[in-house]
Amino acid sequence: MKTIIAMTGLAIMLAGCNVYTGSFNTGPGLEPIPGSITYGGQPRTRLTRAPVGSVVPHQFRNQLGQRVDETYIIQPDRSLKLVDRRVCRSPFCDE
Repeated sequence: MKTIIAMTGLAIMLAGCNVYTGSFNTGPGLEPIPGSITYGGQPRTRLTRAPVGSVVPHQFRNQLGQRVDETYIIQPDRSLKLVDRRVCRSPFCDE
């Protein structure tokens, strides 16, 4: 009986652990999605003051209400290259 109670308590404690339930995308095949800075083409205004190679973070909510964190790099022609995307599918995303 004590073993069952101990196992139940352990299961309850482990159920409360945080698990990252987001997705991580990176690579050359990463395409913009609705809400991305480059969705529908490059922005009309160029980033002229930021140095080439600068990182530009962007955060928005997708069509499902999930938080999306994207990372862009400023290219030599002042365009933005999407290099990283994280989609948080958990209601609590504090990572």
